Parts: sequence; C-alpha cells; structure tokens
Amino acid sequence: MGWIAVFAAGLLEIAWAHSIRLTDGFAKLVPTLVCGVLTVLVLYLLNVGMKTVPAGTAYAVFVGIGAVGTAAVGIFWLREPVSGPRILALALIVGGVVLLQLTSRTA
Repeated sequence: MGWIAVFAAGLLEIAWAHSIRLTDGFAKLVPTLVCGVLTVLVLYLLNVGMKTVPAGTAYAVFVGIGAVGTAAVGIFWLREPVSGPRILALALIVGGVVLLQLTSRTA
C-alpha cells in the first residue's frame, strides 16, 4: 500500500504543478481551490506512503515522478521546447531514483 500511495502522490503532483499556472496568481477562485485540494491530497498520500517506505526513498521517487511527469506533460501536451540536454536531465533524474531504490534494497 505504501508504494501505491507514493506513486499516486507523484502522479497527483503532476496535476498539482500544472494547476498552479491556471490559478493566475491565485486570483481565480475555482483553479485556486482545485490547487489547494490537490496540495492536501498529495501531502496526505505521501504521508501514507512514508509510513512503510523509507522517507528518503519515498520522497525521491515522489519528486522524480513529479519532475519527469510535469516536464513530459509540458513537452507533449503544452508543446514546451525539447532538447538533448533537457532529455538528458530527465534521464539523470530517473536514473538517480532507480539507483537510490536499488541501493536502498541492498543496504
């Protein structure tokens, strides 16, 4: 259950990150409320996950999913620029999270 909560929190973080820009500086009520609800859900799920998954690993996976997912949505949905260095940076994030997970299991 812990890993499911961490993954769900990471996926919701992608929605949360994109919801921020829709608030127009927190001037629009409905998008601001959606952003607030997503914030609470993300933190709740991350908290649930950290009860059984080591905190450092859970947070790294959570941030990795959020960072890579947010960038991917930006590239594929919002048509943000894509470049070799940007793809390399995302690959390094994924590689770092995988390496952290692998070394956490052997420690």
